[in-house]
Amino acid sequence: MAAASNLAHVAMGDSTDVALAAGGDRQAFERLYQAHANRVFSLCARMAGSRTKGEELTQDVFVRTWEKLPQFRGESAFSTWLHRLAVNVVLNARKSDGKLASRADQGEEDEEPWDQVARAPMHLERMDLANAIAKLPAGARKIFVLHDVEGYKHEEIAEMMGITSGGSKAQLHRARLLLREALER
Repeated sequence: MAAASNLAHVAMGDSTDVALAAGGDRQAFERLYQAHANRVFSLCARMAGSRTKGEELTQDVFVRTWEKLPQFRGESAFSTWLHRLAVNVVLNARKSDGKLASRADQGEEDEEPWDQVARAPMHLERMDLANAIAKLPAGARKIFVLHDVEGYKHEEIAEMMGITSGGSKAQLHRARLLLREALER
């Protein structure tokens, strides 16, 4: 019961802070940042496959949030809007990095795989899964995270990434096969 009350308080606080921040109140925006930065960072790091890239993208998300906040209409929860904005920032960063650069990056290992950003205690199995996800090809990794971690439907993923829902399903299938292979070793 206390958790539900706490969530209602956070949502009410968000709507007040959103209105204030949209009007230029930097302290209200700071409260929104504090309330949502960890979740945004976790999403960005998982989708990018790197803690360092996740940090950069998180900053980009909040810069875009500040710029776009006056356009927030409140048709959904602020957290939902922010989450969608974060996904779009990550996908746009991928596009701007260029296909050639992304292919070269697939063979490189990041200095800090995204398993190090998880909040729960690390177990050996979880580290293996996190490392396997981080080593997936970028497209397969993004679809896996969006579908299996974040819960998006294939149609939504297809729209976000500019592919067909069949392409999303195929990439997810590929990601799962690659993960299974990596974890069976």
